Parts: sequence; C-alpha cells; structure tokens
Amino acid sequence: MIALLGIFTNACSSYDLRDLLQEDTENIESESVEDNQNQQKAEAPAADTWQLEKPQREQLSVGKYAYEHLDEQGQVIYDEMLTAILNHEEKIRLSTTDLDLMRKAYTAVCGDYGGLFWVEGYVFTRYTKGEELVSLEFAPKYTMSEEERKITQAQIDEVVEIWMNGISINDTDYDKAKYVYELLALNTEYVQDATDSQNIISVFIKQQTVCQGYACAVQYLLGQLGIQSVIVSGTALGDAHAWNLICLDGEYYYMDATWGNNGYRNKEGLETSFIDYNYMAMTTAEMMMGHVPDGEIELPECTAVMNNYYIKEGTYIEEWNPEWMGAILSDAWTQGQVVTLRFSDEILKKQAFQYFIEEGYIADYCDGITEVNYIEDNMWKEISFCFN
Repeated sequence: MIALLGIFTNACSSYDLRDLLQEDTENIESESVEDNQNQQKAEAPAADTWQLEKPQREQLSVGKYAYEHLDEQGQVIYDEMLTAILNHEEKIRLSTTDLDLMRKAYTAVCGDYGGLFWVEGYVFTRYTKGEELVSLEFAPKYTMSEEERKITQAQIDEVVEIWMNGISINDTDYDKAKYVYELLALNTEYVQDATDSQNIISVFIKQQTVCQGYACAVQYLLGQLGIQSVIVSGTALGDAHAWNLICLDGEYYYMDATWGNNGYRNKEGLETSFIDYNYMAMTTAEMMMGHVPDGEIELPECTAVMNNYYIKEGTYIEEWNPEWMGAILSDAWTQGQVVTLRFSDEILKKQAFQYFIEEGYIADYCDGITEVNYIEDNMWKEISFCFN
C-alpha cells in the first residue's frame, strides 16, 4: 500500500496517514499531494472495510462572508475544517472526496478568520480503492503546540485590549473602520522580511508585517467591533497582495491597510509619514485601479460612497468655493497635519492648484506660511498639503 503525501499552504497545514481501515481483501491505495510538489511515501493500514465516521461539525460561522458564499456542501466541509483547527485536532476525515471543494472551503476559512495564527496550511491524504477515490483526510499544519498557542493568544489579547481602548462597539461603522485603519498605519511597520508576517503575531506582538499580516489584523480587529469583513487575495501592481472587503452600514467597501501608511520627502530630503485614506473604503472601480482579486472568493460590486473618507470628512470638492477649501487648509495648518483635498473633476483640481499654490493665496488662510509641501495625485484627482 502506498500513500503519497502533500501539503497545501495558505494560512494553515499538517498531517499523518493513520485511518479507519479494517481488514480488506482488496488492495487499498492512499495518496496525498503536496503543495510544493514533493512526494513522500507512507504506509496505509491494511483494511477490510471503511469506517466512514462523520467528522465533528460545529456551525460557528453563520454570517461570515466567505462561509455564506459557499454552497451547502461547501459549508459542511468548512465547518469540519474550522472545528478541527480550533480544537487543535491532528487530522479528520472529510465528508467529501472532492479536492476542489476541499480547497475552496479551506480558502473560505482563511478568508473569514484572520486570527488563525497557529496554523499555516494543511496536508491532505486521499485513499483510493483501485481507481476510485473513497476518502479524504485533512490535517492542519500547526506551527506551535496548544500550550504555546494559549500563551501567544494571551499576549495578543493584551495588546489588542490596549489598542482598542479608543473605540467602542457602540460607535458608528465608519468610526470603527477609520479607527482600525489608523491604528494599523500608526502602530505597524511594513517590513518585507518580517517574521510571522503571514499572521497576526507579526502585527500585535512584533509590530512589523507585510500585506497578509495587515489583512489578517483588519479582519481580526473589525470582528472584535462587530464589523463583517473578509480577506481578499490577488495582485497589486503585479505583485501578490492581500487586502479586505468590509461591510459598513450594510454596504460593501474595499480596504487596503497596507497602503494606508504612506510618506513623502520634503525639499531637504527628510522622509515624513502620513496616513493615506484613499484605500480605507474603496469602490470596486477604485480598488481595480491598483488591485486584481484572484477570484477564489466571490466578491460583490462595491458602488457605495457614503462611508468614503473624503465625503465623510468634508474634503471632497465638487464646486469652486475657495473660502471653504481655505478653512480646511487653515485648520490643518494650525494643527500641523496633512490634509488631502479630493476633487470631483480635473478642472477643479487644476483651479485649486493654481489659486492656492501657484498664485500663493494659501497664505491668506495659513498665517505665517513660507513654503508649501504638497503631493499632487492625478489618478485620484487630489492635492495633499503636508503641514506636518
């Protein structure tokens, strides 16, 4: 009897080849395929009959985005996998022999649960009788023991409690999203080679992460505040990337916290960081300007704009009103902040640029200003005034 072993990674993984086979006069073959294409051989028990015990299943994810977009059978497999992961089980036999369904269900689990820091993929083993696939085993690949998991979770909980002191479950959905977006931009550094970068350990314990860590943390924190969200995978500017789909006041938006932490250099060459709110609550059209989802999770067409940062904060300019814009600039100047004006069309942006910057009328609103650091963004039709 031959068992070929395989690992799939995406946010969880690990497995062994013991099962419920009892003596069988027929030849039973067990096979599993690894994500890295490496194949190992393992011994499958001699058997007589298959004891197809139904895996334990807990329905924990009703209302979760990716879960709700699976069919009924997919939800069953999702529940089985999630239950095994949460219970730190070594392996389970799935209620399916459909490999595509298994992979789809696992992707959905990882999309809905950004807090599964103790797993990094899985190994599956398939058992065949002749040419017939008769059973699939699923084993999470754990990165730590249950005791280590408990210790790490306590460390994460301690940090999260401190970070979330400034927001309440009773605040508006917009305020919750803005708070989490700013929280991650101000407290987490993007570091390409950060350790544990594919999970929330990198964010809450080490404060250094990459896009996957940011996306997991967004899902985890918004979940604490009762906001539905899911992790979206794909590419951004041609590179592998992860971001989020979030639901605010019953309408969907995209959030990319990785790109929220931006910066600029002044004329002396000094680097100054600021929060870029373009990526806090995007429509599908805005998201697609730089992002391409991989299609693994069904996504809605996002057209809502009422929770767009610039509309909500009153810095979206739809008509020429220099006094209004001047008041916004004056307030930002007084507080030493970066403020971004987004314009409804290019003509308005050019008019504002000429008036405030080229003709210098910004001095009428910003007392004592002698130079202007600004960023002009033609794609978003924006001018950012950097007073920090």
